[in-house]
Amino acid sequence: MNKQKSKITVKNMVCNRCIKVVTEELINNNFEFISVELGEIALKDDLSEEKKEILKHLLNKEGFELVEEKDAKIVNQAKTLIIESIHYAGNKPVSQNFSDFLSQNLDIEYNRLSRLFSEIEGKTIERYSIEQKIERSKELLIYDELSLSQISYDLDYSSPQHLSRQFKQITGLTPTQFKKIGKRKKLDTI
Repeated sequence: MNKQKSKITVKNMVCNRCIKVVTEELINNNFEFISVELGEIALKDDLSEEKKEILKHLLNKEGFELVEEKDAKIVNQAKTLIIESIHYAGNKPVSQNFSDFLSQNLDIEYNRLSRLFSEIEGKTIERYSIEQKIERSKELLIYDELSLSQISYDLDYSSPQHLSRQFKQITGLTPTQFKKIGKRKKLDTI
């Protein structure tokens, strides 16, 4: 019987809500697991092909995808690192060059990672990172606790004007216009 490794990569599992949904599905369907984190499930035991198919079905039903191809796993791990560094780093921008940060954490040459990312996602790592930063800035604008200058600093922009320009490019609105409307995308739809 073929066995699956006990660490499973899951595409589109990019937020705390996603983790909660996947955890509930695992519990409701008697999967024994150690942890559920962004983009990954650590199972107690290897999966049989039958259990793997059941898990695939459960994940697909909730809008997630089991990632089995090596290159797709690398891209999914890159997306998880980007999301964690932008949304969950506690206002601490990555202290090194972002391409070096990704390359070192994924143990892959950045040029290869960049090419894989573009092929699989249909957009560059830079574009994906900008989209994530804009979503984070939307969240912070809605909370209305920080000024645009503070938000631009927290998201490692060179200036509030730079953030405003990218914000307008991505959303079609200025940050001030957005604040009046206040709609955000779900992280797993970006």
